[in-house]
Amino acid sequence: MNPFVSFTRKEFYHIFRDVRTMAILLIIPVILIILFGYAISTEIKSSPLAVLDYSRDEVTNRLTEQLQAGEYFTVYRTVDSYEEVETLFRQGKIRLAVVFPAQFSSTGQPAVQILADATDPNEATALLQYATAIISTSGVAGGNLSAEAGRPGVVPTANLLYNPQMKGAYNFVPGVMGLILILICSMMTSVGIVKEKESGTMEILLVSPLKPVYIILAKATPYLLLSMINIATILLLSRFLLDVPVAGSMILLVSISILYALVSLCLGLLISTVADTQQAAMLISGMALMLPVMLLSGMIFPVENMPWILRVLSAIVPAKWYIIAVKDVMIKGLGIEAILNEIGVMLCMILFLIAVSVKRFKTRL
Repeated sequence: MNPFVSFTRKEFYHIFRDVRTMAILLIIPVILIILFGYAISTEIKSSPLAVLDYSRDEVTNRLTEQLQAGEYFTVYRTVDSYEEVETLFRQGKIRLAVVFPAQFSSTGQPAVQILADATDPNEATALLQYATAIISTSGVAGGNLSAEAGRPGVVPTANLLYNPQMKGAYNFVPGVMGLILILICSMMTSVGIVKEKESGTMEILLVSPLKPVYIILAKATPYLLLSMINIATILLLSRFLLDVPVAGSMILLVSISILYALVSLCLGLLISTVADTQQAAMLISGMALMLPVMLLSGMIFPVENMPWILRVLSAIVPAKWYIIAVKDVMIKGLGIEAILNEIGVMLCMILFLIAVSVKRFKTRL
């Protein structure tokens, strides 16, 4: 029995000496339970709303106040035309718009038009249900502020933009593209470089006349070409298997995908400067990249409903900016002027990650 106890004690010593293993065993479960139990929620609150009021009377003001009073909506702006509503939708400033027709109060059976951004079908369905429930139970009937027996109430009419069929593929395809590219590119790059370090050939490369930056870029180039094949495969499957159309420019969509692949490759380079073994590189790539992409990028949970600290952290997740850009180009059919912000953020990430990776390589030498 004593040999068994000795071997068990030895294993405990090995685990306690490995800081990464201890972090995985003890810290990751705490983070997950906090995220899923407190921060991550499928409930949508304070969603930005635009109001187009052609009537501008007491009844429509009352309905607008009731929409604003609840926890589900925040009136972002009162607009004067459908063109303004469309612009706000394209810019991603609003998720829902409510349109009151002219002479609303004098209509026998008042109707309200509700426009929803259906690029995320689950979110659009929830928002429509919230808005319909608030308007239908507003106490407005026959154009009066108080409902009367036998008089018809307000009739909300829903219009779904960008995804009228409410196909789920319109939402998860951009997210899956972001997840696949960042995992494959970063993991393969980091494992490939760490493999060179384990076999001892990296030292030979580093003492060669080539500068470290050229060695790093040369290691990443093959994986960039392979990622382009992945991009083409994903787009073909999305178009012909899942029936997700590309409403915008295919060249622009491929370009931002390549830009995002470069960010993923740079993340892999940075991971390779931290990890000493292939197993550690795979573990860091999987845990440190997959969870943020799934939880903080807006792929599954709305970022707008998270606590402010998580919204700040989501800004450093590359997949968040890529998914926004893909939805704008692929689903909404927007041009490059609509995604300049996302392109700028990803370019800054590339420059920062390359600079940090090269600096760490020089420090190792």
